[in-house]
Amino acid sequence: MVCVNRRDLGLLALRVGTGAVLAAHGTQKLAGWFGGGGIQGTTAAMEAMGFHPPKHSAVAAGLGETGGGVLLALGLATPAAGAYRTPGSSAASAAATAGVASVLALSATVMRK
Repeated sequence: MVCVNRRDLGLLALRVGTGAVLAAHGTQKLAGWFGGGGIQGTTAAMEAMGFHPPKHSAVAAGLGETGGGVLLALGLATPAAGAYRTPGSSAASAAATAGVASVLALSATVMRK
């Protein structure tokens, strides 16, 4: 019989939950699932935020979130999955702290359409 530690169960739930949220957010950017804007909406948002080229940035952001989320949820290459997702989070944080919160709100509006 296998003895399961509560800490291990908690870490598993955290890893799977976080990975699922990241993967779902990435599929919003790539395919428009779960009410997302798809690649067109994400491209428009990237262009509004000043990322160039916007389509390449949109694809990279979507693949980073989807791929990193799936890897994290499955527990495969967990450090690499976190590292793969970090640049996107850093860019979003930098854009928000640089005073372009209105651009982020605009991108959320564009992605909902």
